[in-house]
Amino acid sequence: MGKPVKIVFVGASWASFNDKLKKICQEVAATRGLEFEEREEDYVFLTKYGEKDELGGADIPQVFILYDDGRVKHVLTKVPVVGTQPDFESARRKIEEALG
Repeated sequence: MGKPVKIVFVGASWASFNDKLKKICQEVAATRGLEFEEREEDYVFLTKYGEKDELGGADIPQVFILYDDGRVKHVLTKVPVVGTQPDFESARRKIEEALG
């Protein structure tokens, strides 16, 4: 199994919690010594690697891990919600857990 080398964040300025989730990804990448890459509304990337809805469309934002062997792993689609509130710590934990 390959080693994680980069966190890839696919977002859009109009997406809910885009900036906060991007910041979490940047912080985790910095803490882990990984590269961070932001892709703005990259639907080709999302179609190839991302989670799709029932109609085949891709939600934004999504988070991925790129490995040194070229694999791309989907980690997270959108920010988890508990009740009516976004759970940013849960998003951070999911990213951290996916990195191992």
